[in-house]
Amino acid sequence: MATTVLLTLGRLPKALDLARGLHARGCRVVVAEPFRFHVCRMSRAVSRSWQVTAPNRDAERYLAEVSRIIERESVDIVVPISEEALHVLRLAGRVDPAVRFYSAPGELIARLHDKWTFNQLARGLGLPVPESAPIEDPAAAALATAVDCITKPRDGCSGIGFRRWPRGDALHAAGLPAGTLVQRHVEGEHLSSFSITRAGRVIGTLTYRGRVFSGTVAVCFERVDLPCAVEDWIQRFVSATGYDGFLSLDFILEAGRPLAIECNPRLTSGAHFVQPDTLAAAVLEDADTSFTLRSERLLQQFYTTLTETQRAMFGRGHFRERLRNLIEAKDVVWSSRDPLPFLTMTPASAELLALTLFKGMSFGEAATADVAWFGTPEPLSRAGAPGT
Repeated sequence: MATTVLLTLGRLPKALDLARGLHARGCRVVVAEPFRFHVCRMSRAVSRSWQVTAPNRDAERYLAEVSRIIERESVDIVVPISEEALHVLRLAGRVDPAVRFYSAPGELIARLHDKWTFNQLARGLGLPVPESAPIEDPAAAALATAVDCITKPRDGCSGIGFRRWPRGDALHAAGLPAGTLVQRHVEGEHLSSFSITRAGRVIGTLTYRGRVFSGTVAVCFERVDLPCAVEDWIQRFVSATGYDGFLSLDFILEAGRPLAIECNPRLTSGAHFVQPDTLAAAVLEDADTSFTLRSERLLQQFYTTLTETQRAMFGRGHFRERLRNLIEAKDVVWSSRDPLPFLTMTPASAELLALTLFKGMSFGEAATADVAWFGTPEPLSRAGAPGT
């Protein structure tokens, strides 16, 4: 009998990559998604797509609906895809214990998602991170007096709430809310990493940087050579935490020294540079999983990159540079064996497009607003967290 894998979001191309890899491995792929139409629904790699309540609309109803899908579809493995991960990991105790979650334990995921607790965890391991403090801590005011700073929500995503402050600005007078992190502004090259890990061991890592952005989210990205210092940072972190699963980090190289500014304990756009078979093998925990990369070093989400290129044509922006990227980069959705997701991208993305056109959201914000984890009064460690 085929292994049934549930992906808990279907609107993003990274989910499509994983679905295609799992399907090629003979798995039956099911998707749970708040949007009625989405890119994965159009794929021949997906056996069935279920529409569920968005967790930020009604979290308990969302959990109940996903639990019923797991039972009804006889799901063997659950894979959180994006910002919905911390909602999904609260399913512990609600589903058959035989169901495996491809994720590190939920308590660790919660610590890494929170930008402050991640910062402190890494600092405690002796790994370089920028000086930071919660807005409630007097150290935050002292930091803002001494150096240029940035502020961002501890549980935020997609650049929502990000601001930069010149040295000496009175942050408390600005009325910043509780849950804001104050962090030293670091000058240098920004790199993102994507790793596949297993039980504290790194199977493989790559690094990339954004070439075209929608808001703060890269929609065209270039794989670059992995700096030894970044590789060492990740190796030490994974070994010390025993991390298991997909792991993504954002670094700024300050004079060549990598400072980790955020952690995304899940799939990110870096996964597009990995062969889908490698992603599937990791989820299925094949003993001989190898880290095989695609030959392309420049990839894009074509329709979003096209939109940003058109926007640059009629306003301020680097139109020629964006046009060159649009022409040279390979789309992450197109597949001659599975063409419908690309050919129907516009209608399949109608709900996302409506949010960007009529609500003024960036692509990243529109893609995550209804599913992102913005904290909860009930810590995940008490709610329970499935293991791997």
